[in-house]
Formats: sequence, C-alpha cells, structure tokens
Amino acid sequence: MNQHNNAPAGRTKQNVRGRWRSFPAAMALCASLLNACDGAARSTEPVLAGRAVVGREERLVTIMDGCDPVTFGAVNVSCVRSGGVTFERFLSLLTGHRTVGAWHFAPETPNGRVGQTLRAVNRGGEVHTFTEVERFGGGMIDILNTLSGNPDPAPECQTLAPGDFIAAGASATDVLDEPGTEHYQCCIHPWMRLDVHVR
Repeated sequence: MNQHNNAPAGRTKQNVRGRWRSFPAAMALCASLLNACDGAARSTEPVLAGRAVVGREERLVTIMDGCDPVTFGAVNVSCVRSGGVTFERFLSLLTGHRTVGAWHFAPETPNGRVGQTLRAVNRGGEVHTFTEVERFGGGMIDILNTLSGNPDPAPECQTLAPGDFIAAGASATDVLDEPGTEHYQCCIHPWMRLDVHVR
C-alpha cells in the first residue's frame, strides 16, 4: 500500500469524507441525549484508584481521547480539552488503521473480583460510553462502525439510555457480578474496548 494513501482498498478519501456528513447528525443526537441527562446524578470529582466503596475496593478505568476542540467543533462534535488530534487527522488515522490510539480505555485488561466496582472516569474531551456487551461489535454511529471495521453493532449499543453517556470529567460505575471475562466498549467509538478478568 502506498504510504501516502491511508484509505483501505476500494475506499477513497473523497468517498470517506462524503459518508462522514452523517457524523455531525449522529453526534448531535448524542449531544441531545447527553443534555437530557440529569448531570447532578453523576460525580465529576477526581477519583483515586483503589478507593474504598462500602467495604469493597473500586477499580479505576480511565477513558481517554485526544480531540482538538477547534476542528472537532467545526463539524459539530463537542470537545472540551485543549489541543490534540485534528478532525482531519482523526479521519486519516481511523481510515488507515481502523483505530485511533489516543481514543482508548486504560488499563486494557484489568483484573477484578466479584463484588468490586469499576469506575470509568472520562479524562478525554468528548462524550463516551462504558457499556458492558456480550460480544464486541460496532456502536451507534454507522460511519465510525464502517471505518473501524465493525459493521455489526453490539445490541447493547442500540438500547442506550441518556444516563449511559459520560461527559468529559464525569464517571460511571458498574459492579462486577460474576467470574469470567466481562467485555466493555464505547458505543460511540467502537474500537475502544476493555476486557475485565473477574475472579
């Protein structure tokens, strides 16, 4: 593959940009769902890993992204961090690699115990979800599913409630309720995935 052509076979940059026009509408839907949330119900205070929660240890998961507020804002995607990856570069990376490294969960494979609480803290600038899924799949934005190679959405990503969206600086929790491997993904950016090994 030519190192200057980041589009997968059969896909041109013009073709990808043309399909990207539906992205602002999808993100506007996400923003309206987020705005419908009761923000007072979610804590935005800093969270320390290993904090005690009613006698249980809490496991911290950090949600990261690298959006640039100026260029993402130009296509109606909210981003509240300083600097970062331009929207054009984001598209180029996603088209060429099916992932964008700055958009991720950390750590990638934490361990936990039944009864522990996972706290996912959004340290990025965009809205994300931290959704437990039976199997990894696509999310709720068709163009991001296509560009990331996830054409079939995870069913759980199709039934999100307004409270499932995590604004920048906010957090969400989930209790590890059974042994085995639990899968979590962002239903907006479906390459953001996490396996939690629960014992």
